[in-house]
Amino acid sequence: MTAPGLLVIDKPGGMTSHDVVARVRRILGTRKVGHAGTLDPMATGVLIVGVERATRLLGHLALHDKRYSATIRLGATTVTDDAEGEILTVADPTDVRAVDEAQVRAGCARLTGAIEQRPSSVSAIKVDGRRAYDRVRGGEEVELATRGVVVTRFDVVDVRRLDDALDVDVDVECSTGTYVRALARDLGADLGVGGHLTRLRRTRVGAFGVDEALDLDRLADLGEAALIPLCDVAPRCFATWQLDEEQTRAVAFGQRIAWGGPAGALGAVALMSEQGDLCALGVDDDGLSRYLAVFA
Repeated sequence: MTAPGLLVIDKPGGMTSHDVVARVRRILGTRKVGHAGTLDPMATGVLIVGVERATRLLGHLALHDKRYSATIRLGATTVTDDAEGEILTVADPTDVRAVDEAQVRAGCARLTGAIEQRPSSVSAIKVDGRRAYDRVRGGEEVELATRGVVVTRFDVVDVRRLDDALDVDVDVECSTGTYVRALARDLGADLGVGGHLTRLRRTRVGAFGVDEALDLDRLADLGEAALIPLCDVAPRCFATWQLDEEQTRAVAFGQRIAWGGPAGALGAVALMSEQGDLCALGVDDDGLSRYLAVFA
């Protein structure tokens, strides 16, 4: 049986996140594989993949903040807010040439902090049980409701002027649920020339960075040796509480125990045995443990 653990995959362009999961299943010989945080086919970079019991962590890891390197092209809009979609509008080249770097930086600053964002219509968000992108591809017009997100960094790295467009390389750090495509669209709208995303690379998800990510060929070489065990994942991603032997036994049976985890911990706490094994993720519920997932 395949051991439980996490993989940090460097997703190549042209593959869906589901394609990556299917490849991992074949490499490791197990069906119980999932991913945290979908990346579009165009995008590359960090995709967190859970194997066996580690799949129970994925919903919690997907809530962690993320970082991206991206290129925004100012001067045109597309139906998908990225380069893969049909062009909707093209700005007058004179208007594009009038946009300078200072204006671009000011526009990024206005989209930094706590903002209300309307997700792209081709996102994976479900509308009446169907993915928004499926509805759009079926010819429907979809406009999703705005929602609050936090953009902690939206920095301009480079600006390159083309004949009829402006390419802007950016570094983005943001909360879960933020769409960089939507930032590109909204920056272009703010500057009056339209915009869309031409490149997206996710460089970090929570505690996992692209510097430790493996491509799929390397994973095929390493096999199970590439898995990060749960005992190493938990302290990297969550506050921890070490249980004694009696508490460990109670948690394994799903019994609630008096809360002794770190005071004031935000979000899930990893409950660890004396041997360093991950027993559960839990939260303080009026002085008693409540389990979000049990691993023991």
